[in-house]
Amino acid sequence: QVQLVESGGGLVQPGGSLRLSCAASASVFSGYTMRWFRQAPGKEREFVASITWNGNSANYANSAKGRFTISRDNAKNTVYLHMNSLKPEDTAVYYCNQVKYWGQGTQVTVSS
Repeated sequence: QVQLVESGGGLVQPGGSLRLSCAASASVFSGYTMRWFRQAPGKEREFVASITWNGNSANYANSAKGRFTISRDNAKNTVYLHMNSLKPEDTAVYYCNQVKYWGQGTQVTVSS
């Protein structure tokens, strides 16, 4: 069964940090590039970051560069998104993605 399960979202103050996790079934994780997307209310879903299957290369949206770090633990079939210096405009539902598979999302709210 294909599964992508995100966790780690929540309410955080501006300037704070969160670490999102996405636990995947092995069939959709091993050997694949993994991506994070986000969707804010009233906006289209947008790319945030990606990491290659071996973790050797990562790409980021301009909005994430310098603040977010994507990583993966292939032994745990898990991809992470470390988010620092969070801003109110980072408020969104964050989704884990592998090609055609999506998780259910985890809500991140940045507010004082």
